[in-house]
Amino acid sequence: MQRRERTRHLIELGGLVKKAGLVELTDDDRATLYGALLDLAGLGRGDDSGDVLALWRRRGKRAFDAEADTPSGSLTEG
Repeated sequence: MQRRERTRHLIELGGLVKKAGLVELTDDDRATLYGALLDLAGLGRGDDSGDVLALWRRRGKRAFDAEADTPSGSLTEG
């Protein structure tokens, strides 16, 4: 069961990358996506990490809330 939960978790994380529009933005270039994620991780570990993480949380929560309010349940096409 643990393997199934891990697989689901990874699929959900991939869905967030897709939902954020990063796949289309990078033309599905894995190296570009990975580099962008590494930059984000660096920002999240920086001196002002508390502020950065709080900002990301607020933006994400707003996006999830807006998505829940849309009739189709999706912020982007596809």
